[in-house]
Amino acid sequence: MFGLGPSELIIIFVVIIILFGPKRLPELARSLGRSIKEFKHATQGLKEELDISQIEDAEPVRPIEEKGTAIKTEEKSETESTKKAN
Repeated sequence: MFGLGPSELIIIFVVIIILFGPKRLPELARSLGRSIKEFKHATQGLKEELDISQIEDAEPVRPIEEKGTAIKTEEKSETESTKKAN
């Protein structure tokens, strides 16, 4: 976890207890948990909104039949031009 060993974590925890006091730590932990939950909720909503907007902005794909008929009409025009030339 961030390259910190157990001794460094204990020192950090002791400093936090000295700065804030043992009575205030549960309150800080609750507020931190609420803010993390709210942040996750907001990012999830933004992610869903972006997914919906990307779907709406996407170009429609032409069906395969249209491409096939375009090729067939070109082939017909070539065969008609060869018949006229003969």
